[in-house]
Amino acid sequence: MRVEGACASGGLAFASAIDSIQAGCDINLVVGAEVQTTASARQGGDYLARASDYKRQRSIDDFVFPAMFARRTMHCMEKMDVQVEDLAKLSVKAYENANKNPLAHMHHVKMDMDLASSSSDKNPAILGNPELNPFLRVSDCSQVSDGGAALVVVSEDGLKKLGKSVSDAIELVGIGHATGNLFVDGDPLSMPTTAFAASQAYDMSTITPADVQVAEVHDCFTITEILMMDSLKLAQTGSGLDMVRNGETTLEGRVPVNTGGGLVGFGHPVGATGIKQVLEIYRQMKGQCGDYQMKNQPEIGVTANMGGDDKTAVVGLFKNH
Repeated sequence: MRVEGACASGGLAFASAIDSIQAGCDINLVVGAEVQTTASARQGGDYLARASDYKRQRSIDDFVFPAMFARRTMHCMEKMDVQVEDLAKLSVKAYENANKNPLAHMHHVKMDMDLASSSSDKNPAILGNPELNPFLRVSDCSQVSDGGAALVVVSEDGLKKLGKSVSDAIELVGIGHATGNLFVDGDPLSMPTTAFAASQAYDMSTITPADVQVAEVHDCFTITEILMMDSLKLAQTGSGLDMVRNGETTLEGRVPVNTGGGLVGFGHPVGATGIKQVLEIYRQMKGQCGDYQMKNQPEIGVTANMGGDDKTAVVGLFKNH
């Protein structure tokens, strides 16, 4: 079965495997892959723009989605007091985590606050749209990556058939899937589709946002990580922006976010990302992350995979055993 949902394709494939289990299939292999580097950046940008309302939004910029999220950044700076330094912190965190992850696209690339905080030859503002150009630099962007990811999703009977024990697995305790209206621009300060998928996942489980100990969120751009944390209600007080400023999302923080580098540092092979997010939660829970392993192995984790500009979202809640 092939599943397509732009950047949420991996999450949708995972959700489809859960549907398959509920229909009686005990063992499911979920695979996601992408090859993007065979096309130029502008040609690739045009392909990716097909996940937008292409006829209406294609003229925004040669790079449609970077421009759309630069617009979100502009509004968040105006209305939420997001500062360039806040986004730079997220970029530096992503690269530092990727530097510890041998599988990351940016494993050998360094980023610091000075570089991430300003436009330069080494960190250009890439948009042609003059209004939006100041609000996005290369350091704010996810990577154009080739890659793949795969996992096996099983029922309890499937686990036994494979000769595995419960301690070899993690448990999905809640899942949500939601879609938004592709033809209408939403509130640039929030992600209601992701928030609705998150509410479905929380409602399915006994887990609350305060229980979450690790998160993998869809940071296609640095501003998205802040809005994702708000959608998942991860802040105990304040907002996702406060979490960034307080250092709560670092590897040593209260709720580490995107421990392996996320889309900005690890990379974004589009069809694989939603599957890779689940694998990162699994690997953290089982102590398999090497140099970027959390000090305390987490018991509760959440993933949030998004397609388009908050038009498709899949959120999963996981428990270790």
